Amino acid sequence: MTHYGHNNFLPFTCTKCQKVFCLEHKFPDDHSCTEFKSDTPHVEYTGTRAYSCSFTECKARELMPVVCEKCSKNFCLGHRHQKDHNCEKLVEKITPTKTAEHVQQILASKKLNINPKKPRGKKSSKTAAKVALMKMKLHAVGDAKIPDFDRVYLQVVLPGGSVSKGPTKQLFFSKTWSVGRTIDVAAERGSITNTNNTGSSQKLRLFSMDDGSILPIDQTIDSLLQNEALFNGGTVILERVTEDVNVLDFELYQ
Repeated sequence: MTHYGHNNFLPFTCTKCQKVFCLEHKFPDDHSCTEFKSDTPHVEYTGTRAYSCSFTECKARELMPVVCEKCSKNFCLGHRHQKDHNCEKLVEKITPTKTAEHVQQILASKKLNINPKKPRGKKSSKTAAKVALMKMKLHAVGDAKIPDFDRVYLQVVLPGGSVSKGPTKQLFFSKTWSVGRTIDVAAERGSITNTNNTGSSQKLRLFSMDDGSILPIDQTIDSLLQNEALFNGGTVILERVTEDVNVLDFELYQ
């Protein structure tokens, strides 16, 4: 059958089926030519289909490589900058006096407490955590892939913050995670620069709000729950300290 368009003045004959078509349908592919057969065999592509992001827990992929010029690792567009992927080659200039200055500022804003509070007992801490847990489940954020039965909810006091004045974050983590991994995720969620994998003299560490004691980075959250060093729904302090600091004055963060 002959096909002519409104603005086509010359007919075109298909070299395969010998039928006549307009300019728009002159090629075999354009009119689904029954006599046309491709001479090029189909070859399955086996090369790299996408480039994975090297950032912890990031599942994003890019069609083209996005390589950090400092650490030479590949990242997605969202983590391409050094600060976004906590680049191991990025050493933030943090002076050891920053934490001391922060403590002095908090002390200056508070009245001298002649009778400092004693750490809360485990029973009262557990009760307070249960009450807070109900509300925390409504607002806390975290990785949606963590099953409900594995989730541990914590209020995290971020560096330089306090429970009463902030900044704090209500987050949930997996009880199977180590404290070290929990610190990394808390820092990411709180947009805190993480220098734990750099040459900085100060590292992010997690402390109990009940007595100010450090939570060992190699222990799992589950083990801390079983030993009642931590409670689901409790509060912890994320602070940047030097390696010799094992206890914080928890009153400064209330």
